[in-house]
Amino acid sequence: MYMGTFGGHTCHHGETLIFHVDVNSAFLSWSAVRQLQDDPSSVDLRKIPSIVGGRKDSRRGVVTAKSIPAKRYGIVTGEPVMKALEKCPNLVMVPADFAWYRECSHNVMTILRSYAPKVQQVSIDEAYLDLTGTESIYEHLSTEQSPYPYCIAEAIKNEIRQTLGFTVNVGISSNKLLAKMASDMEKPDRIHTLFPEEIPDKMWPLPMGELHGCGKATTEQLRRLGIRTIGEAARTAPHILIQALGEKTGTYIWNKANGIASSVVRTDHIEAKSYSNETTVAKDITESNYEERMPDILLALCDSVARRLHKDDVYGKTITFQVKTSDFHRHSRQISLADSTRDAGILYNTVTRIADELLFGNHGLFAKGLGVRLVGVGVSGIDHGQYRQMNLFDLLEDPADVSHTAKDVPEISLGQEQRSQALADMRNLLENKYGRSALKRASELKKSSDQSNLDRLKTKN
Repeated sequence: MYMGTFGGHTCHHGETLIFHVDVNSAFLSWSAVRQLQDDPSSVDLRKIPSIVGGRKDSRRGVVTAKSIPAKRYGIVTGEPVMKALEKCPNLVMVPADFAWYRECSHNVMTILRSYAPKVQQVSIDEAYLDLTGTESIYEHLSTEQSPYPYCIAEAIKNEIRQTLGFTVNVGISSNKLLAKMASDMEKPDRIHTLFPEEIPDKMWPLPMGELHGCGKATTEQLRRLGIRTIGEAARTAPHILIQALGEKTGTYIWNKANGIASSVVRTDHIEAKSYSNETTVAKDITESNYEERMPDILLALCDSVARRLHKDDVYGKTITFQVKTSDFHRHSRQISLADSTRDAGILYNTVTRIADELLFGNHGLFAKGLGVRLVGVGVSGIDHGQYRQMNLFDLLEDPADVSHTAKDVPEISLGQEQRSQALADMRNLLENKYGRSALKRASELKKSSDQSNLDRLKTKN
């Protein structure tokens, strides 16, 4: 395997290797991708002066995110929209869509977790990756022009750009601070290294305000001491910084200026607060084709969400049905169940009822002449079953215990919900053991049988 030298650093087997991946202008980029998906002929927000936040008609709000062309006008994140419009009267403004941003974030993290054994998400648009000891895994990617681990960063960056439609910066180093500092260098869509031996050339010339964790107040205090660059802070005796800034802040600044920081990537599992899935249809669903097309779509979405609930061994109480209509607006309704569930059948029956209320009737979306171009199903109010009423199948969680447990359990009359849940649990048990093809719906078997009979008739004739 070719290891090689990159960024002035010679890579050694088994050395600590930390990546920091940061989405370039995340909210603006994600809004641009959504707008292009909805209308491929629209202008790319990333290529014009544009911002996320506020409304042009009211001139209120603050700038949440900005494009690179907007930055050239001196527009900064957090400033009032009115001030931004004074700097650039032709500024394009789009509202924030946090549901979409969370989906984009989830997609990024899914890709990152496919590359690294340890991933620590630290915000909606950035994460640390620990790739220590992965030389043998990525041997096939390494070349003389793109040696390990630079080749991994290229693969990550390219996959996100090609599959999700936006770009990231990747910083590479031996600890989290230096990887973060590296990813903040020239943007967008770039890879930078900042290893300890590169600190004097790459980090020390930077102004103090660019040191990660050094705020405006601390920067101003250091300026009054004559310390304007990171290098000047690094070469200052620690006791002087402690005397000026206090023990905690002074020690922090000296350590960080010298590149001393943690390399521990924490992978503490954060439980999902909701589960959802959605799909865009090739042709709008209308009142006339609803019965033909919608049931299969809802079945597939409910089945997908139910599988994820089973996989994480959780239940949900609030069911949400969502559509995007032909006028590009989203509409949703939700129902809270008396008892939490993870059963696909119950999800399907519930969202079907919600869909009827939202789409049909005098005040439904179909009556307004709207078609449906996207359908989504979601489950929230997640719990681990502690609030569910106990039934026989909850007691028989492990099939191996059936023989000695059943005789100790009184006969219980199972309602529809319990029977449905029991069947779902059994289905998941069989599919986990024998594969997803082990069981098929009766409707699928009937379609297969009808097709076989049709094929036989064609052969005869």
